[in-house]
Amino acid sequence: MRIAKILLIVGLAYVGIVATFESLLGYFQPADASTMVITTFNEQGHSADRVVARLQSNGKLYVAANHWPRAWYYAALERDEVAITFKGATQRYRAVLLTGAERDRVDAQHALPLSFRILTGFPPRYLMRLDPI
Repeated sequence: MRIAKILLIVGLAYVGIVATFESLLGYFQPADASTMVITTFNEQGHSADRVVARLQSNGKLYVAANHWPRAWYYAALERDEVAITFKGATQRYRAVLLTGAERDRVDAQHALPLSFRILTGFPPRYLMRLDPI
């Protein structure tokens, strides 16, 4: 019984750490030279911005949904036209969900460190290619 309580406490503490880390990332949206802003649009044309990591492979631009909160990702799946702002310039793109060999290649080239995966609670990772419109 004592081991079960300890495991429960450790499990709850871990969930709390993941929730705190994800919440702080979502609130502060840290940006640097390797990030860009993705703007998604709903049916009424309202936009939502999110800071995301900028991934490049074989001359193409990609973005990854690496966290549990991923409203921008679902919005991009629904309406695949997005805007990307990088270094002050904004351009329209078509978001294409990756599968198969291309997905595996880009994922391997931009692998996430184990420490990051632990802090985010091991969310599934989805990748999109951004094709200029």
